[in-house]
Amino acid sequence: MSEQATPAEGFDALRGLGTAASEEVVREPKIDAQGRAYATGKRKNAIARVWIKPGNGKITINGRDQEVYFARPVLRMMIAQPLELTDRAGQFDVIATVEGSGLSGQAGAVRHAISKALTYYEPGLRPVLKPHGLLTRDPRVVERKKYGKAKARRSFQFSKR
Repeated sequence: MSEQATPAEGFDALRGLGTAASEEVVREPKIDAQGRAYATGKRKNAIARVWIKPGNGKITINGRDQEVYFARPVLRMMIAQPLELTDRAGQFDVIATVEGSGLSGQAGAVRHAISKALTYYEPGLRPVLKPHGLLTRDPRVVERKKYGKAKARRSFQFSKR
């Protein structure tokens, strides 16, 4: 009977296994034959496909320059956010095709895709982008309209008589 391990000793053995299993996973860069990293980003109903490659910082969206496609400075700031956080502004050329939703949703989708593509190109950038929520797909979408309602939740005007 004295040879059996106490429950506390069993847990100590399991704790030792946990440290070996929780070691950081080494990620390999995902770069194609042309030296580009590809990623897809989504926001609302917008889907963005982005390729990044080393360059001088030119951002092209649907064949147009970012200043032309996203006229509002706030949207251009959103797109540049992952590049600025990682100190890679001016080091990568970004080519994006985006469709669906409105301009704000498209900017969010491009930002998500650029963040993912940066982590594919340089896996070491993941700890920088993750705390800022740039690698998380924002799940909020427009609620559908229900029958018997004017909109998703708005009722028709009440008439007493």
